[in-house]
Amino acid sequence: MSNILGIDVSKDKLDLVLLNEKGKFHKVISNDPAGFKTLDQWLISRHIDRVHVCLEATGQYGDEVSEYLYGQGHDVSVVNPARIKRYGESKLHRNKTDKADADLIAEFCLKEKPALWEPLNPDLKHLRALVRRLIDLQANYRQEESRLSSGEKDAWVIQDLTVHAEYLKARIQATEEEIQNFINQTSGLKANQELLVSISGVGKKTSARLMGEIGDISRFENAPQLAAYAGLNPKGFSSGSSVHKKTRISKQGRSELRACLYMPAIVAMTHNPVVRALKERLQKRQLPTMAIVVACMRKLLHIVYGVLKSQRPFDPDYDRQFNYSA
Repeated sequence: MSNILGIDVSKDKLDLVLLNEKGKFHKVISNDPAGFKTLDQWLISRHIDRVHVCLEATGQYGDEVSEYLYGQGHDVSVVNPARIKRYGESKLHRNKTDKADADLIAEFCLKEKPALWEPLNPDLKHLRALVRRLIDLQANYRQEESRLSSGEKDAWVIQDLTVHAEYLKARIQATEEEIQNFINQTSGLKANQELLVSISGVGKKTSARLMGEIGDISRFENAPQLAAYAGLNPKGFSSGSSVHKKTRISKQGRSELRACLYMPAIVAMTHNPVVRALKERLQKRQLPTMAIVVACMRKLLHIVYGVLKSQRPFDPDYDRQFNYSA
């Protein structure tokens, strides 16, 4: 048996389970560079120089440790959480603790041998950093605007909130300009942005967020796989007392990617013929409004996959050819 390391990721800590011919070993480390060094020493103490690491693609909290371990020469697999959940259900996995989750991830890695992961290339990594900085600035700006409109009475506080809001507004504009300048100066990103903005409902700002969050489109074999990465794959109920429950999305994926699809999908429901046709079909079936919006988000992501994978602009007459079907 080779050395397998399952990692359950949270914001502040990493639960580790190491599997090899000597047995199973558990350790908890902090999710920061100091913790990564602790992991190095732990492996060295066990005379291990290479492991196959497996963790879930649950968002940015796992990005740093993935890149660190890849840089140390380890094999790294970053797996859609839905796959590991299905594996756990097939094994009647019941315990829901961080240690048990790390154990399940390690077992999944041993049995299923998931594909190896590679970090983003430097251009996509920088674009993702810029995009996420912009999102943080926008959230801070909305927070200050909310405080200003909440009825604050103190004159000094109002002045300070106003100054800070204006500063954030300027930083948002500067960051948006930096993002677009960087895309314009990077041939691959510029070409992909031109493809994405050919999709009705997707503008330059959305295209930048999509490229940053999706990364290299070639790592996805098909559009449903990308939808699962975003957590937009349907989650149904088909047994016992749950048989009549409504189908929902899994939400086990990149929330950042889902977030940047909502407003474009709303626009596409009116202006994109493929998405609009889906909306109208679902309305005839009297589906709830939010279920229709989510389906249109998934459809839009399928279209994004189609144009990036084919390297051809959006054309509603080639729905099947580009695998736009949701």
